[in-house]
Amino acid sequence: MNDTKRVMIFSGAGLSAESGLRTFRDSDGLWEEFDVMQVCSVKGFAKDRKKVLDFFDKRRIQLGEVSPNAAHRMIADLKEHYPKEVIVITQNVDDLLERAGCKDVIHLHGFLPEVYCESCKEVSNIGYKAMPKLTCQKCGKKSLRHNIVMFGEYAPYYATLDNELEKLKVANGLFVCIGTSGEVLNVAQFTRYAGKSVLNNLESSWFDEYFDVCFIESAVNAAPKIRKLVEEFIQA
Repeated sequence: MNDTKRVMIFSGAGLSAESGLRTFRDSDGLWEEFDVMQVCSVKGFAKDRKKVLDFFDKRRIQLGEVSPNAAHRMIADLKEHYPKEVIVITQNVDDLLERAGCKDVIHLHGFLPEVYCESCKEVSNIGYKAMPKLTCQKCGKKSLRHNIVMFGEYAPYYATLDNELEKLKVANGLFVCIGTSGEVLNVAQFTRYAGKSVLNNLESSWFDEYFDVCFIESAVNAAPKIRKLVEEFIQA
């Protein structure tokens, strides 16, 4: 096996949709019910802190009621069998990849089960419940919040993404994109770093043409096809 082989599996909300987690931008998505700038932006948080915390409390509780699907398990299995070749990066804040057994997942936009202290920077995992109190156990200040990157905030793991894309380019690797609208990050540009690219979305999008292979179907249905392509690429 060629040690230089490299595969980036990049996912968005569509990966977890069939587990029962609502996406944000699709029909009947969360942004139809909520104003994104009120519940997921720096300005919205400054204006109504409780409203934002309540929004993420509900998302956290819902997360505890769902389970990983076959697409999560497929990614976890690939990562287990090819830990050096496969890098897993997600825009999702849920823990379904981890619960499927996936190791070393890079969460670009934060992690829903965690809370973060704005005062002492302590991060704690509270699981799938509403935030019980705003007081940090470490510093004693009432400065706990969701550990999610909001619009208007710096996303520290974007630097990691850039670094991994450069590694993909050097390796002439495979870029696999699953379940993203391309609204937050322009995944069409990411294909330029790859020797080959695969896209899986439930519906066709403006950036389909940038990918070498497209599976326009659910992530669960596409999972075995994606697994086959990844294994063939690594073993070639």
